[in-house]
Amino acid sequence: VVGLQSIDRSNRSAAIGYWLGRNSSGQGIMRAAVASTLRYAFEQLHLHRVVICCAEGNARSRAIPEALGFRHEGVARDAEWLYDHYVDLHVYAKLATDVR
Repeated sequence: VVGLQSIDRSNRSAAIGYWLGRNSSGQGIMRAAVASTLRYAFEQLHLHRVVICCAEGNARSRAIPEALGFRHEGVARDAEWLYDHYVDLHVYAKLATDVR
């Protein structure tokens, strides 16, 4: 599952969220889906900024924005309640003006 969230038309920004079952990971499926969603965000919706946030311990999730040329902007501490505790979120962003 991949989708655009928190679309802010006045600032031309949005976030991409995604989830993939363990049996399907490691096949490039999510990277392709996020790349397609990113193209749609920039080319069809004319957004300027797209953000992806990934939990601290989720290396596979963090690999997606890193592979797609997103810039790591920092860490939001205790930003999300996950299961039974707070986790830090790594914040990545890509601008329409960045090299694609």
